[in-house]
Amino acid sequence: MNPSDRGWRRPRSYHHGNLKEVLLEAARKLIEQYGPTGFSLTEAARLAGVSPAAPYRHFRDREALLADVAREGFGRFEAMLSTGWNSGRPDALTAFHNVGRAYLAFARAEPAYYAAMFESGLPPDLSPELRAAGDKAFAVLRTAAETLVSQLPAGRRPPAMMMSLHVWSMAHGIASLFGRGDSGRRSLPMSAEELLESEILIYLQGLGFPQKA
Repeated sequence: MNPSDRGWRRPRSYHHGNLKEVLLEAARKLIEQYGPTGFSLTEAARLAGVSPAAPYRHFRDREALLADVAREGFGRFEAMLSTGWNSGRPDALTAFHNVGRAYLAFARAEPAYYAAMFESGLPPDLSPELRAAGDKAFAVLRTAAETLVSQLPAGRRPPAMMMSLHVWSMAHGIASLFGRGDSGRRSLPMSAEELLESEILIYLQGLGFPQKA
């Protein structure tokens, strides 16, 4: 289908030197509306206003274009998580909750990136750049967990990696079901942030963390 038939406006005009950026922008628009599997490389080229052959200067196929959108998304994701963590300020527990809020904020604000990163079925090791970007984003959560775990007595500290994976699963589940910024979002009698905060509090109390006053 021609992108114009879908009601899309063409991304910023292509000029020599910015072909890759224009294609990435076109892919994001298509992903946001139709999901990570709902477009072809040819369709992205049409929306970008370039020939069907032009994308092959940068991407071997649609999967490679999708992987680059995901890589870019993980970079933005890492930045939002890092802002939430804020080096553990004002205190580790508050900052830990802020990381969870940042996770939800990203899913709501960047549905196309979120879908490319987590719903495209791309192997994490599709490219070294994609793997590195994903690992850097997860490292923010791992650092937060390590900092929080260090506050427990030595004999009662859970493995930081396990804790990171548990909290990641909680945040991701709530973001995917209730916190996303597209039509897949389900309604709740509370905010997604309130749901995640209560879930994390219950989890942390089960590990022996004292409830914050």
